[in-house]
Amino acid sequence: MRKILKTFAAIFGIVLIDQITKGALLFLITGAVFAFGPAWSVVPVPYLMTRVTNFFNIVFTWNPGTAFSLFRGLGDNIPLIMIIATGAIIGLLLYYLIVRARDYERTPLIFIIGGALGNFVDRLRFGAVVDFLDFHIGGAHWPSFNVADAFITIGVLLYILNWWLTRRRCLKNLKG
Repeated sequence: MRKILKTFAAIFGIVLIDQITKGALLFLITGAVFAFGPAWSVVPVPYLMTRVTNFFNIVFTWNPGTAFSLFRGLGDNIPLIMIIATGAIIGLLLYYLIVRARDYERTPLIFIIGGALGNFVDRLRFGAVVDFLDFHIGGAHWPSFNVADAFITIGVLLYILNWWLTRRRCLKNLKG
């Protein structure tokens, strides 16, 4: 029971960090502390940029697609499709985390679920996700993203690394 409470506390912490960063950006743009409704009615600004360094900007974009703006151009039904798909994936990952996950899978899954829930909250509130981190080299920009996307990406990379190290260890033990 204690392990489950720690797991949910960690997931909630990730969602909180994500929502605080997005909320701070929305507050700076609109002055509103809480906002709900269709994304473009909350903040009609399609793109806002502040240069921070030679390789990093703070931008403001609405992303109706997935992480790093993938599937952005799928049309008007994308918010509903994304809410349903994201909810189903989060449910499956939570089930796996609680019932079947091995110890080495726990942290990566917590990162992935926390990030997915952070973006899920945006989709429920606005029908799109707030993206604001923009890294670039010269004129070549990585698609803008947010803290939730970063947690998802780090979680996936940790999951792959842990899987690879575990598989390698098992193969080494089989060889003797």
